[in-house]
Amino acid sequence: MRRRAPRVAGAVAAALLGGAVLAGCGPGGAPARTAAPSSPGSTATPSTGTGTAPTPGVSSARPTGPTDGPTDGATASPPPDSSATLIRVSRSGGYAGATHTLVVRGDGSWTRLDREARPEGTGRLDAASLESLRGALRGADLAHLPRVATGDPKVFDAFGYVFAQDGVEVTRDEPALTPGLRAVLESLPAFTPDR
Repeated sequence: MRRRAPRVAGAVAAALLGGAVLAGCGPGGAPARTAAPSSPGSTATPSTGTGTAPTPGVSSARPTGPTDGPTDGATASPPPDSSATLIRVSRSGGYAGATHTLVVRGDGSWTRLDREARPEGTGRLDAASLESLRGALRGADLAHLPRVATGDPKVFDAFGYVFAQDGVEVTRDEPALTPGLRAVLESLPAFTPDR
């Protein structure tokens, strides 16, 4: 048994050495190719013969060319929804005390609602009128106005207005309208069929 131990140890050593030599070979026993380092200090990884070799000229990395979105890491804002409400303005009071509402959508289409919120007229602003309304809304800057303002002294037969845009609602009596809000009103269709 002592004579077999050296033979077994020699066979094991030969098998390990043979495995090490074969590990450096590609398929079919040919020497494996290694890629040259791309820059000083980088190391190449030898091929083990498993998997697929990269195709020359084809990169598996993500493309870095022009994209549809911003490239500085910012997220692109979605395009505006033309069917979404651009502005909703309600007018109430006056001598008759009636309430009428105008809803203008992003595409310029509008609906006039009566006091029960039933449609009583529809239409569409032309491109120039829609751009005028958008400019007036930018100038009015509803988001930075106080939410409620009344005239002093109170005028009881004057109109009151509620402007609603992008979750912001501003309420004004007619004497308390800012020039920007007056420009918005001038850019809107009529609140009633007879003006």
